[in-house]
Amino acid sequence: MIRRNQEKTVERHERKFGAEGFITVRSLINSDEELNGHGRVFAHTTVQPGSGIGYHVHTGDTEIYYVYSGRGEYNDNGEVSMVEAGDVTFTPAGCGHGIKCVGGEPLELIALILYG
Repeated sequence: MIRRNQEKTVERHERKFGAEGFITVRSLINSDEELNGHGRVFAHTTVQPGSGIGYHVHTGDTEIYYVYSGRGEYNDNGEVSMVEAGDVTFTPAGCGHGIKCVGGEPLELIALILYG
């Protein structure tokens, strides 16, 4: 199977989990069936400068971010650190996270949410 660029679902979210600004989410898969029931999100997410994804806790699933480009202020269960291109974050079930784009260029993430 090949998913062509124009076949991706693209959504814009404002104030995601209460954060300032907006993000754009391009679904690399369009349904949880495509992950064989093991997850619900595999997406390319763009966080604009000054925007973010607010702190939230994962219940029943795990989220991984691969930072493709840009810089972000990452809240890992209450501990804030800087992340940049090439970094990977991991938030297991029962833990929380949030991220904010810092600097003048957008923060580009690949996000994967798996059940379990």
